[in-house]
Amino acid sequence: MSFAKAFSPALREIRILCSQTGQASAGTRQFIVSKYPIIKQHNPDLPVLVREASGTPARVFVRFERGVEKHVELDNLSAAEVETKVGQLLSS
Repeated sequence: MSFAKAFSPALREIRILCSQTGQASAGTRQFIVSKYPIIKQHNPDLPVLVREASGTPARVFVRFERGVEKHVELDNLSAAEVETKVGQLLSS
């Protein structure tokens, strides 16, 4: 998915959880570094929360209107695989 566009107005929040140093979260951290600026550039009012805590499994949660929330596990994925998983989640 190309993150160089505005997301659906139904999307209310993106939360990314990962470990600061854990190897299982390496792809997620790389995704954050490379895609966060692009996401915020095209969606400046969308809350994109990044939560890092030691030992936390890598996951992303998205919240849509009416409180609908979905998530996917991102442990041990490369940055490209994380991008694919997040893209699928956002388009669902």
